[in-house]
Parts: sequence; structure tokens; C-alpha cells
Amino acid sequence: MDEHNQEQENKPLEFNSRVDLTKLQESVEQIKSELGKVIIGQQDMVELLIISILANGHSLIEGVPGVAKTVTAKLLAKTMNVDFSRIQFTPDLMPSDILGTSIFNVKTSEFEFKKGPLFSNIILIDEINRAPAKTQAALFEAMAERQITIDSMEYDMQPPFLVFATQNPVEQEGTYRLPEAQLDRFLFKINVDYPSLEEEIQILESKHAQKNKDVESMITSVLTAKQIATYQETIKEIIVEDNLLKYIASIVNNTRTNANLYLGASPRASIAIMDASKALAAINGRDFVTPDDIKKVASPILSHRIILTPEREMEGFTAEKVVQQIMETIEIPR
Repeated sequence: MDEHNQEQENKPLEFNSRVDLTKLQESVEQIKSELGKVIIGQQDMVELLIISILANGHSLIEGVPGVAKTVTAKLLAKTMNVDFSRIQFTPDLMPSDILGTSIFNVKTSEFEFKKGPLFSNIILIDEINRAPAKTQAALFEAMAERQITIDSMEYDMQPPFLVFATQNPVEQEGTYRLPEAQLDRFLFKINVDYPSLEEEIQILESKHAQKNKDVESMITSVLTAKQIATYQETIKEIIVEDNLLKYIASIVNNTRTNANLYLGASPRASIAIMDASKALAAINGRDFVTPDDIKKVASPILSHRIILTPEREMEGFTAEKVVQQIMETIEIPR
């Protein structure tokens, strides 16, 4: 009996997750595996886009042309068995071009509403900063309220409804700066950099091996709309300790009192950090959030929500640098 008790004491304690994350993790790995058939590198962008799906948030992808922003978002949508629309924003794009319009039906002598491309599940908007204010306002309502209003009628967007938008930070001609309120509706602003030399060699080798093969045909759907809804509900069950909620609030509050910043982040940023860190914890198989989860998602959540003072901007400061300084200032909970 004593020997049995001794054996029990020597056994390592097993960690039992209070939330079953097995299927969620498997789905995420399948998505990454599918994208890995075509996309070389860009792991951070892929992971943040997956987090935005799980946290039910929109993402803005910024990078120079040719770094696989559009193709990654498009192929990610292909891994999900949901409706997909791609809209190219241009300076002459009108709200009716994306929302739809009422058309007179001669047979019934009534107007019928024909839905536009925005009525989909995953929306990829290329060069979002090229459309004029009217069109941005129409998109803004859909992003913020997940509904649109036309001719005094409200139309709900069917879940999941997620916007992935791209923009080029270099070219400014013929572009319109996105309003702060609209930027605030994006969960993440994902900065996409050039690939490393090794990755670029892999890209060339992969492209050479593909020959004329259609890359989209290489991707298989692994998620349904129902599964996405289930996983989004699962994320809400992830535990966040009180000291970590205080940590998140302290980070965001510091942006409002920071001498380097003209505009700080709103409470929406705090909620975004909490939701995104929950999703990151779940992807890693944990039913609880750690300070590292918060630190990893803080920069892509805060950098587009804060504005530097003119002096700091002239000195070459960046929003990312200020967020990094804030993270180093706030004491990490133990």
C-alpha cells in the first residue's frame, strides 16, 4: 500500500484543460498546412489572420506590392467553406457598387433589391484607401454594425462576416486616408515585410516547380461556417485572470497619458487585446491567457489606433516603437 502511494506521489501532475481545444488546434494546423503549400514564410501574418477569424475581427494588411498580401488572404478564405468576395477599391467606386441597388421589376411593378459583393462571408478588399468617403462610409457601417441600411431597410450580414483589407504604404497618389473611426474597427493592422533571402530562394524554387499549376486548386477547405461559429464561442470560454485584465488596462491607459502620443487608444483596443490574446492562447492549446499572449498581440492592435505627436513624427519615431516602449514600462504580472 505504501509503495502504491509512493508511486502516485512520484507521478507527474497532468494538465487537464478546462476547455476542449483539440479540434480547434487541429483545424488551425490544417489551415496552416494548406497555406504552406503555396505561401512561403509570412507566418506572423497567417497567425494574426487566423486569430482575427477566431476573435471575429477585421484585419488591415499593409505592405509594399508583391509580398503576398492579397494571395494569402484569398487562399485563407479558400480554406473555409464559406462565401467569398474580392472587391478592388478605386477612386470612382460608389456605395451601390459594393452594397447593391434597387432595380425595378417590370413583371411585379415593384423595386427589388439586388445584393452587391459586400453580402458575403469573407470580404477581401484590395487597396482599401483608394475609395472615396461615401464608399468608405458604406463599408464602415457594415464593418461596425454587421448590417447595412438601404432605402430605410436594414439588412443583416450573415455570420461569419469578416473584412480583410490591403493597402500600400508607399503610394499616396489617388488615395484617401482612412478615418480614425474606421481604423479603430480593424482588430489588427498587420505590417508585411519583404521575405528573407532564404525565403525568397524558396519562393523561386516553389514557383518553378508549380509550372502552370493553379495555386487555388491546391487548397482544400477545412472549415465550415458552423465550425467557425463554434470556435468563436469556444474562445469566449478562455480564462483571463484579474491581474492580466489590469495589465491590459494599464497598457491602453498609458497610451492616453504618453508624452509621445497625440491620440491614445480607446476601450475598444482593450477589448481587442483581451479577445485576441484569448484566441492566441487557444491556438497554443491553453485555456488561459499569459502575459506573453498579451505582449504578442498588443503592437498590431495598438499601432493603428494611436497618433504620434508632430515632434516625435519628425524625429522618426514610429507607433510600433512607442508601443514597444510602453510594454517595457508596464510591470508584467507574475
